[in-house]
Amino acid sequence: MKKIAYTIDLQDDPKLIEEYIEYHRNVWPEVQDGLKSVGLIEMNIYRLGLRMFMVMEVADDFDVATGLPAYLKTHPKCQQWEDMMDKYQSPLPDAKSGEKWSEMNNICHIH
Repeated sequence: MKKIAYTIDLQDDPKLIEEYIEYHRNVWPEVQDGLKSVGLIEMNIYRLGLRMFMVMEVADDFDVATGLPAYLKTHPKCQQWEDMMDKYQSPLPDAKSGEKWSEMNNICHIH
């Protein structure tokens, strides 16, 4: 099992932030099933102000470049969910072109 971390900001709008949180309290089953079918073991999203931080535990053979696009094709609701979330999210200034969530580098691991 490996962990991958991502970050993104939310739009600076209290109403949109509350909607986003509410959607994530009740993630659609098709989205959960789609993510698990491509290798997701566990996902946690944390928030501080506008900043979001996501940690995904994935199968050892999970490949970000193919796994996440494959998830979008597991069920039409997955693409619908992602399209809907776009209005709440704001990619970081250092995000690569076309990147929504930015992958973070692990700089410290204590075990």
